[in-house]
Amino acid sequence: MGRRRKQEDEHENHERWLVSYADFITLLFAFFVVMYSLSSINEGKYRILSDSLVQAFRSGAILEGAEQVVDPAVISGSVVPQIARRTPEQVEAENQRREATRRMHNMADEIRRVLGPLTRDGQVTVTEGAHGITVEINASVLFAPGEAALGAEAVSALQAVARVLAPASFPVTIEGHTDNQPISTFRFPSNWELSAVRASSVVRLFVESGVSPERLTAAGYSDQRPVAENSSEAGRARNRRVTILIESMLAEPPPGGAPGRIRPDDPMRSILPGQSD
Repeated sequence: MGRRRKQEDEHENHERWLVSYADFITLLFAFFVVMYSLSSINEGKYRILSDSLVQAFRSGAILEGAEQVVDPAVISGSVVPQIARRTPEQVEAENQRREATRRMHNMADEIRRVLGPLTRDGQVTVTEGAHGITVEINASVLFAPGEAALGAEAVSALQAVARVLAPASFPVTIEGHTDNQPISTFRFPSNWELSAVRASSVVRLFVESGVSPERLTAAGYSDQRPVAENSSEAGRARNRRVTILIESMLAEPPPGGAPGRIRPDDPMRSILPGQSD
């Protein structure tokens, strides 16, 4: 009995190595699978990393005339940085843009200076934006009620503005606006005619004061673009205004037209003497 048990134990010991061998082979296979997965290149993740690096470099400091942008590219499964230098045309365009921005800011300061008393009284506001300078003048400063002839003080103030605008090359649009109170006279059958003629009066004065006519556009909007409610006298007084838009030409031009200019087929565009479609 003891000898038979001894033989069975010896038989079991001879086959136990197969279990250990199978475990070893399984672990070795798992090891190689993990190593292979780590060595595989995920191109999508590399592209995301590349875009992040480009944005980080572009938001950094820009050297005048020698900007360099790191643009990593995925080539043969690896990330290779590519250095792109701006062309002379791009540098020149950027310099021109900065110079135009500086000139536009100086022009706004000069207009505020020449219209100082009116600005302090709240009759004139001068604002700067992405598309240029907006000068908004209350109509009571320029015209008598229901009229489009400029008063003596208005002529003096606008001539000062014209002297600031004359040396520049920026396009200028003059807009006439009214309140919603109807008007019906022999000269002005409606607010459309009144707003257009008021804008034209300012344009004519600018031309006589040395501003190039080809830079000027007159537009009448009647009561269609209010800045306040017409339900009160104070609101109607704010809506009766003339707006001078000095366009910076720095924004992207709209498709099929000059930057920011009113199209010739715009029904609200008023054609001045000396101007043609």
